[in-house]
Amino acid sequence: MTDVAVSAPPAKASPFHELEVLWVHHWTDQLFSFRIRRPEDFRFRSGEFVMLGLPGEDGAKPILRAYSIASPSWDEALEFLSIKVPDGPLTSRLQQIQPGDTVLMGKKPTGTLVLDALTGGERLWLIGTGTGLAPWLSVARDPDTYARFGQVIVCHTVRHVADLTYRDFLTSGIHEDPLIGEEAKARLTYYPTVTREPFETPGRITDRIRSGALFADLGLPAGFSPATDRVMLCGSMAMIKEAAELLEGYGLKEGSNAEPGDYVLERAFVG
Repeated sequence: MTDVAVSAPPAKASPFHELEVLWVHHWTDQLFSFRIRRPEDFRFRSGEFVMLGLPGEDGAKPILRAYSIASPSWDEALEFLSIKVPDGPLTSRLQQIQPGDTVLMGKKPTGTLVLDALTGGERLWLIGTGTGLAPWLSVARDPDTYARFGQVIVCHTVRHVADLTYRDFLTSGIHEDPLIGEEAKARLTYYPTVTREPFETPGRITDRIRSGALFADLGLPAGFSPATDRVMLCGSMAMIKEAAELLEGYGLKEGSNAEPGDYVLERAFVG
């Protein structure tokens, strides 16, 4: 009888990258940012999101959540902005990560908060609440953004002044960016608002749109125009719904990857 060599079945490829944590920064007791090593073959469009998680404990399946990538598509690392939920299935553990730890990341980025989902315009509004700022940190550092729009306005609404993560960066640090620093200095406007503390621009961004205060503060014509304005929305479900209704009232139409339009929102986070 002749021996027959039987090859072992090929190992099943993991659906996740296992990536090293490079840097962690805690902004407040509720917000933190971290950077992880970027796989050499990982490509994404600025504004997209990816699934992130941690290995399961005691053999359990990993818990994953969608996170917008907060670094531009050309960056050598991947940055993320997260809330801390004390009893959250994922963030209760994720907030404890240290450089050198391992984070799981899905291999397929996706999303609608991308330039491809918008038609041409003169002015790009990036409107976010809380950690909904994350995709704007990516889009605002993309050279294509400045190739397509003459003015870029980042609106960030939070409850407390301390929650204005990346405030210094968006005010001045971005001006030192090696690729788009000069363009950002000339054409990027940062417009923060705070809802629960005294601030020079107080209140919800939707209230400031409705009252006209947003446009008056920036020296712009009141309201949004389908001819000139393009808008991206990310953050709380309440803000996205209300802002989308306001934009529709001005005549702007929602776009998608399949059919670009005047404004986009991330339905993966709206649920």
